[in-house]
Amino acid sequence: MSDFNTVKDAAADYRDGVAGRLPGSGWSRALVILVGIYLVVVIALGMYWSIAPAPFDVRARAAAYAAEGGGEVVTGSVTTAALMGVVDTLLTKPGGFTHNDVFPPGVWLDDMPNWEYGVLVQSRDLARAMRENFSRSQSQSTEDVDLVQAEPRLNFDSNSWALPASESEYRDGLKYIHRYFDRLSDEQSPEAQFYARADNLRTWMGMVNTRLGSLSQRLSASVGKRRINTDLAGEVGATQSTAKPQELDVTTPWLEIDDVFYEARGSAWALIQFLKAVEVDFAEVLRKKNAQVSLQQIIRELEGTQETVWSPMILNGSGFGLLANHSLVMASYISRANAAIIDLRDLLSQG
Repeated sequence: MSDFNTVKDAAADYRDGVAGRLPGSGWSRALVILVGIYLVVVIALGMYWSIAPAPFDVRARAAAYAAEGGGEVVTGSVTTAALMGVVDTLLTKPGGFTHNDVFPPGVWLDDMPNWEYGVLVQSRDLARAMRENFSRSQSQSTEDVDLVQAEPRLNFDSNSWALPASESEYRDGLKYIHRYFDRLSDEQSPEAQFYARADNLRTWMGMVNTRLGSLSQRLSASVGKRRINTDLAGEVGATQSTAKPQELDVTTPWLEIDDVFYEARGSAWALIQFLKAVEVDFAEVLRKKNAQVSLQQIIRELEGTQETVWSPMILNGSGFGLLANHSLVMASYISRANAAIIDLRDLLSQG
């Protein structure tokens, strides 16, 4: 009992000492305490907002959207529902869209805004492919009226905080995509179509190929390296605007390494949903090309990018050094997925 009283007295002395060091008294002390509580709450909220959303079932999402609109799931419904689900997740996850935040805790966050940007870029690319390819039967076909409105809205500035805010533009784009989704299964709207053809899929895969190639290079450059200039390799008559050195020093700035890492992570997260949807809508095309396994392997590689990061920060150790280099690990998954996409595009181009 005496030990308990000793500890109790020590705690009281410490409390009185802290209180004595607080500036002023009364309102001043209350203000300091409130600020402290505010900071604790904001930091905890920021940590919660930084948790990436879980993936969703694209088939179930398509069925839910169809039931909501009184329609049914047809060719293209799952891919369109995947795009809707990804954009909706971007806007409704804990914290909402934080990329354009100007107040705490969103303005203090770093990883989640870059994750969101990766998701947004892939959503923009799919929306563009739907407008220019998936919804049109040939190059002279007219564009779908709803996708014409949706695609530019998803391409709105991601940093705009107000007048208008990025979120409001993206929500408007989502509404137009939803209208297109409902019209796909409406026999009274035959102009709304989704053409699941090999050439359409190959075109979109080319866009994905380019995005992942860039991410892979930026991730690999975390350790810095000199690269031989191959910009004009493969074609004798090729030219470029201005001369460049024979060797290039390619390095991702140290402060941007975690930004690129989380952008790649968000990009891969969105692609997983889109490719699982493509597996459904393009099932017959993939079967005839014997390409189902190739697509599944791409998804498998991208799923590896979503493993839990146990380190409290993204490490940037040298390639074979003592510390891990998370960027190189991510680059490995992205590069393997990209190589598989190249093989898949070759399969799709074959008769």
